[in-house]
Amino acid sequence: MFFNQATNAQRDRIPPNQKQTTGFPVLHYGDVPAYTDLSTEWSFRIFGLIEEEVTLSYEQMMALPKGNATNDIHCVTGWSKLDNEWEGIPVEEVLKLVKVKPEAKYVMLHAEHGWTANVPLKDFMTPGNLFANKHNGQELTPDHGWPLRFVIPHLYFWKSAKWVRGIEFLEKDKQGFWEKNGYNMYGDPWKEQRFAWD
Repeated sequence: MFFNQATNAQRDRIPPNQKQTTGFPVLHYGDVPAYTDLSTEWSFRIFGLIEEEVTLSYEQMMALPKGNATNDIHCVTGWSKLDNEWEGIPVEEVLKLVKVKPEAKYVMLHAEHGWTANVPLKDFMTPGNLFANKHNGQELTPDHGWPLRFVIPHLYFWKSAKWVRGIEFLEKDKQGFWEKNGYNMYGDPWKEQRFAWD
């Protein structure tokens, strides 16, 4: 990791007990998925409390309207990376494909190898969140979540699921992978909600 001294303006954008990095550290649990043919090996499922389940091929997903977002990201392990430029599919474009039932209040993101991350529906729908395929003008590397990762910058970065493959709409909150292993159910970096007892 490459840490540098933050200016006063930058310091205001860095939550407590975080250090600014100019690198992009790679942290994950398990193996990095490998694909030989996304047209046959990859799909994206939208299910749960919606009127009708939808499954998209890689080509269909990538044909959705694209958007850009610039934001800061904060990892629960203590690093923050400022001014990230992302390109991908805005959440609102994905939500246009389904009718969410009124009782849905939470979302579970499903990713490769059974990995999951839970977020409240209102946080999931925040403008600027997207399913990213590019970072700072370059296609994501496999280590950083290629071919698609979710980006929800106002929560700790573990909520920004790598290798995302689906969205499940839920009535009640459920623990995702890291939440089952002691992490906080919400993960607000400004409140240092790192662990279950925070």
